[in-house]
Amino acid sequence: MGFVKDPCGIVCVLVTYLAVIYADYVVTRWIILQTMQNSLWAPFHVVAFNTIVFLLSMAHLKAVLLDPGTVPLPQTRIDFSDLHSERNYNREHEEWTVCTRCETYRPPRAHHCRICKRCIRRMDHHCPWINNCVGERNQKYFLQFLMYVCALALYSIFLIIASWVYPCENCSTTVPETQSRMLHSVLLLLESALFGLFVIAIMVDQMHAILYDETAVEAVQQKGPYRSHRPKMALLAEVCGRGHPAMWLFPCATLNRKHHDVPLLSHDV
Repeated sequence: MGFVKDPCGIVCVLVTYLAVIYADYVVTRWIILQTMQNSLWAPFHVVAFNTIVFLLSMAHLKAVLLDPGTVPLPQTRIDFSDLHSERNYNREHEEWTVCTRCETYRPPRAHHCRICKRCIRRMDHHCPWINNCVGERNQKYFLQFLMYVCALALYSIFLIIASWVYPCENCSTTVPETQSRMLHSVLLLLESALFGLFVIAIMVDQMHAILYDETAVEAVQQKGPYRSHRPKMALLAEVCGRGHPAMWLFPCATLNRKHHDVPLLSHDV
């Protein structure tokens, strides 16, 4: 599945990058270079802040461009006339269902997205901020994106408050520069607070969905947890990867490829 051509999603993606670029501009130009000119903390904050921006961008791009777990379409038209026959008993027993829009069988927990116009494995929801579905293959990167946005928002708020509490005595104090710095600082403070609270709410919802093994679609359908007795760490590792938990923080491919490469339509249809 390629890039989703959804106008709302494209606008949200552009707004996301504009907000991140503006935050980087204000922190670097008006906070660090204006209030930490003679401090050794200036290069540290520049490197640390831009490292978070880089990780955020990589996680977001992967969440946008990576296939969320699209169920492949059959090469030939499937005859569903024998759907309830004995021949299909095993398939029904395994909770495979039929998507009348895609005209194909789909595995358990797969749902049809009306925007992507395809069935997505373990679909949680379609997110306009990544212009893609949050599914089996990209939920890790979506969660990382939310985490980095929270970190960036908190870091921005910290630097703004620090610049107000500990002003630079040797820095330029001309009226135009002081007013510009104050205006940009207030705008960034509002942006960080609003986006930070919004993203924290989504991140908490995502963590609940992972740890209780219930996607947003399943919650709406009131199906309950899919595997209620599975350990929380095992559920988290299923999304973030089987490697060391420290690697969960980085937007790199650590998923269990063997699990994800199982053919979806290996049975005869």
